[in-house]
Amino acid sequence: MRQREAPDALLLLATGCAHCPVVLEGLSQLLKQGSIGRLEVINIVEHPEAAQAVGTRSVPWTRIGSFELAGSLSPDELARWVELAASDQGFATYYSHLLETQRPHQVTSTLEEKPQTLPQLLSLLASSDTPMTVRIGIGVVLEELEGSELIQQALPDLTDLANSAHPNIRADAAHFLGLTHLPAASAILQELSKDPNPDVREIAADSLQMLHNEEK
Repeated sequence: MRQREAPDALLLLATGCAHCPVVLEGLSQLLKQGSIGRLEVINIVEHPEAAQAVGTRSVPWTRIGSFELAGSLSPDELARWVELAASDQGFATYYSHLLETQRPHQVTSTLEEKPQTLPQLLSLLASSDTPMTVRIGIGVVLEELEGSELIQQALPDLTDLANSAHPNIRADAAHFLGLTHLPAASAILQELSKDPNPDVREIAADSLQMLHNEEK
C-alpha cells in the first residue's frame, strides 16, 4: 500500500464516559509518535452541536482521516485504523467494518463523497473470505445506487466479477449488472444466461428483462 501523509483525528467524548479515556490515551500516543498529524477532542456535554453535526448520540466517537468509528477502540485497533487511513487501499476494510456493523447507508454516503473508492467495495465480492453479512450489505448499497452514474461507472469491475470461477460471484454480478440500467450490460448478461449454473442463468435472465423494460 502506498503511504500518504499522517491522517488527522477527531474524538468526541463526554464527562463520565468509561471508555473515552482509553481512546483518548491511545490517540494521544499516536499523536506523540507522529502517526496522526493533529488530534481534536470535543466534550459533547459542553458542545452538543458537535455530536449533532456528525449524527451521533453515543461516545466515544472517532474520526481518523475519512473513517468514522463508533465505540471503544483499543490502542492496537486505533493504530490499525490509522495505518489504513494513511494508505490508498484502506476503504475495503472500512466498508467491510461498516457492513458487518449494519451500517450500509453510511457506506452509500461515503461512496457518494468518494466515488473513486467503489472498486474497493466491489473487491470484497471477489474474495471468498468475505463474510455473508458483508455480501448482503453490498447488495443493499448497490440497490440504493440503482441506475446512478456511480454504479454505471462500475461496469468494468462488474464485468470482471461476471468472469469469476465461482458461481456465487457470477450470480452477484448478474444481479448488479441489471442495476446499472446500461444497454452495454446486455452482452455480458447474455453470456451469463448460458452459464452452467442454473442460479446464474436465472438471475441473468431477470436482469436482462429489467434492462429490456428500461429500454421501453
